Amino acid sequence: MKIAILGTVGVPGRYGGFETLAENLTRYHNGTGQRTALTVWCSAKDNAEHPVRFENADLRYVGLRANGVQSIPYDVISLWQAVRSGHDRILLLGVSGALALPLIRLITRARIITNIDGIEWKREKWQPLARMVLRASEWAAVRFSHEVVADNQAIADHVRDAYDSRCRVIAYGGDHALHEASDATVPEELPDRYALALCRIEPENNVHVILEALDGLSMPLVFVGNWDNSDYGRDLKARYSERSNLFLLDPIYDAGALYAVRARASVYLHGHTAGGTNPSLVEMMHFGVPVLAHGCAFNCYSTEDKARYFDSAEELAEKLRNLDPEDAIQIGANMREIAQRKYTWDQIGKAYFELLDRE
Repeated sequence: MKIAILGTVGVPGRYGGFETLAENLTRYHNGTGQRTALTVWCSAKDNAEHPVRFENADLRYVGLRANGVQSIPYDVISLWQAVRSGHDRILLLGVSGALALPLIRLITRARIITNIDGIEWKREKWQPLARMVLRASEWAAVRFSHEVVADNQAIADHVRDAYDSRCRVIAYGGDHALHEASDATVPEELPDRYALALCRIEPENNVHVILEALDGLSMPLVFVGNWDNSDYGRDLKARYSERSNLFLLDPIYDAGALYAVRARASVYLHGHTAGGTNPSLVEMMHFGVPVLAHGCAFNCYSTEDKARYFDSAEELAEKLRNLDPEDAIQIGANMREIAQRKYTWDQIGKAYFELLDRE
């Protein structure tokens, strides 16, 4: 059997949930001695180097970017190449190429499994045309895939309600975040303990809400993100960077340095409202610190309603002020227990390859 993984920038993953998923599925495939052939499609534009192997997987390259407007032709070309090269199991990560699935199904008997990501068309950042294309792509993925994977029960509920269809819920692993301990240290200017937030700097991640809440408290906050990539981020950085208790750091791509920053956090603040089960959340749950998350359904499902939740800056500030030390310890213990039970790559890899093995 020949398996193809499509829809990511490539492996090894340097950023992004799908890239981390593809990398860890490849490691699981190699580490468990799978007897199937595995190929991962990668972007030639997004990778400076183009190795032909990673672990025991072959790597193939398409000369387009994997994200943005080029993601649709990138995924369609990857699908076509995977079919033409005789792959009989295709794992498509995301719905960008899903509008081609009706044609692909006509020309191949390959079994297609699609992870539909996080109801992408509902994100506020998309213009009406992009929103329409993404919604049509989601429909095509559900209609023409042999199996649909959701990474969160709230997404599975959406698929059931919108399309009268069922899908498999498989989340993400996060235990790799604990395996990256190194001699790296945190920047000298950071305090010994702090609240931590880590995300793309976008309105849907409620960055402004978290900063507003902490601006009125004495508690230190370390916030890691791509501040300079948008007007939204630059405006927030200009407004808050001089506050004595707020430390706004640029993205940290070195795994050891990121581990060091995470390991000194006393509480994790998670403002995401879109995207299903968020990798940064399940990674941080393995550190056993209390989580205060936006109260959307995705986060409630991911944390089994055992975190603390907020919907506004005022509510977040109040919950931080009133967080009892014993309660904080219990919340952190609950987060670690959930993560060890649900969000390890051994479990996630096993679930995916069992699905790929089905006839």
